[in-house]
Amino acid sequence: MHKFHGSLVALITPFKNGKLDEQALERLVEWHIENGTDCLVPAGTTGECPTLTSEEHSKVIEIVASAAKKRIPVMAGAGSNNPIEAIHYSQEAQKAGADGLLHVAGYYNRPNQEGLYQHFKLVHDETNLPIFVYNIPGRAVVNILPETLAKIATLPRIAGVKDATGDLARPWLERALIKREDFTWLSGEDATQVSYNVAGGVGCISVTANVAPHLVHQVQELTAQNKWVEARELQDKLMKLHGLMFREPSPAGAKYAVSLLGLCSDEVRLPIMPLSDETKSAIKSAMQELQLI
Repeated sequence: MHKFHGSLVALITPFKNGKLDEQALERLVEWHIENGTDCLVPAGTTGECPTLTSEEHSKVIEIVASAAKKRIPVMAGAGSNNPIEAIHYSQEAQKAGADGLLHVAGYYNRPNQEGLYQHFKLVHDETNLPIFVYNIPGRAVVNILPETLAKIATLPRIAGVKDATGDLARPWLERALIKREDFTWLSGEDATQVSYNVAGGVGCISVTANVAPHLVHQVQELTAQNKWVEARELQDKLMKLHGLMFREPSPAGAKYAVSLLGLCSDEVRLPIMPLSDETKSAIKSAMQELQLI
């Protein structure tokens, strides 16, 4: 079995009066473990990594790894468009006790495909943990093509990919090029998680898992057991909530939903704005339909 699989939560970072809420973060880790989450992914996009200070970034990973106590793996967000900074975050994550790293493609700089490969090669060669390549063209502007991913995958500690392209042909194309049985394909989009697993995926780095960890875990368990009809039926029930997590800029939706569970505040950092009353009402209604509250 792949070490990183199933429901991997793209963990929110709780704030209180502008500061990192360390107690709430510890509480979230415990709650996720109790509710079936298979892996914790702190300090990523949903964790508001662009607006964390360098010190906060390291602290978040340290708290999560310490609270998890190796009961489930921690894949630390360590990406940057600056490979030197990415290496620094990676080394800090390893010191903190993370089990793996998530590295986004070089956003803003708009590198070519060789530049993407060289970015990941440098990060790989200067770090020691398994690395997941995060392909998210919608945010990074650059798209890691299947041939480039295959080249990156020749580096021994490149463990897999988080695919947020929304292109369900990608895992089929990539599996034809990457002949490693230990390479792990993970969806980066809740809405495509069942379809992606049909194509060879073994998990989803999920935003919705912040709110409904047991249900996302259940979807993933059903796909792992080849119970595709049951997985589809449960995914049908979750689709409204999946969509609402992104009706307004994320992670405002996820944070509001988690606040309804009493686990942390819904506080976000600029430029992310608090939710409109209309979206709050829709999220609350969807959670009630799923008997989450």
